[in-house]
Amino acid sequence: MNLTNIDEVKNLLNRHGFRFSKSMGQNFLVASWVPEDIAESAGIDENTGVLEIGPGIGCLTRELSERAGKVLSVELDRSLEKVLAETLADRQNVTIHFGDILKQDLPKLVGEHFEGLRPVVCANLPYNVTSPVLTKLIDSGLFDSITVMVQREVAKRMCALPNTADYGAFSIFVQWHTQARLLFDVPAGCFIPQPKVTSSVIRLDRREEPPCPVKDEKKMFAVVRAAFNQRRKTLTNALSSQLKIDKQCVEKVLLECGLNTTVRGEVLDIPTFAAISDKIC
Repeated sequence: MNLTNIDEVKNLLNRHGFRFSKSMGQNFLVASWVPEDIAESAGIDENTGVLEIGPGIGCLTRELSERAGKVLSVELDRSLEKVLAETLADRQNVTIHFGDILKQDLPKLVGEHFEGLRPVVCANLPYNVTSPVLTKLIDSGLFDSITVMVQREVAKRMCALPNTADYGAFSIFVQWHTQARLLFDVPAGCFIPQPKVTSSVIRLDRREEPPCPVKDEKKMFAVVRAAFNQRRKTLTNALSSQLKIDKQCVEKVLLECGLNTTVRGEVLDIPTFAAISDKIC
């Protein structure tokens, strides 16, 4: 069965009485080059254990299983159980785990399924949970790389540089923990049903060390969040109001970092945020 042939896919779904769920952000691929290129971009081999999130009908899962030692696919929608049982019946190195990825014990899953294998993530992420899922995956520190398809706008935010419209707290979080690369775009016509946005595939490679030293990582991210929670304000006003620090103290810190007291957080790079955090500490 060709899982990217639109007629065969519709026939498969009709036979099993499947109906798409908007609340779950379901959009299935119907362009064969996309799962092939995603799987190839993930850089996996027989020594790799792949966590997939939201396998859908299994077209990316099959590509991953041809390359990886083991694939664990976590799917929220129980109505896909019979579909996946059919499409992945011949894949002995694939396990389907039904549940909400945001509620899973990731260290336990990795320990149970990927013993002796290098853990990575490769997935076509549901659009409605992209940021919380990526935050959980990155925070876990378990995965060598995370290769995912997301909305183009989200991918641009993850790769954004200072002084651009897409740059924000999430950009800094992702780039602090990983090296982010935007690989390629996927047009809406490659899915059924067609989403209203263009998608992008991005790869995040875990950093062995952060991009710069910092005394207190948690406090640095508190500074970052404060800066972008009120990004229209100057950094002096944003930090003093959000972190409850005397304005004159903030101004002194900024001047000691070689910055103007009217600077905004959106123009600062990661090392500068680390330097500000260290002086506030």
